Amino acid sequence: MKSLISLVLMLSVATAAVAAGDEITLTIKDHAFDPKEITIPAGKKIKLLVVNKDATPAEFESKPLNREKVIPAKSTGTVNIGPLKPGRYPFVEEYHENDAAAQGVIIVE
Repeated sequence: MKSLISLVLMLSVATAAVAAGDEITLTIKDHAFDPKEITIPAGKKIKLLVVNKDATPAEFESKPLNREKVIPAKSTGTVNIGPLKPGRYPFVEEYHENDAAAQGVIIVE
């Protein structure tokens, strides 16, 4: 019985993680993305919350995703993406796109 309760608890935690997966937070601090890589499932819509912790505006840009969003200083913006086919979709903080820290990728599996 104890193992059955453990299994039920593990499954409910796994379900919550999948449900929460519809929204992903991407942080910009010191013009750098965290995380630099985001993995999402193919064929699913995702809400990307871009949190700019810097004192200056930032611009999330992804030409492969056809998305651009200016995020004012010390604020959060939303970028809706998907559903996408499997692949790699790079993004940059456009105001600092030549800096490797200001580059990232969405990996769709």
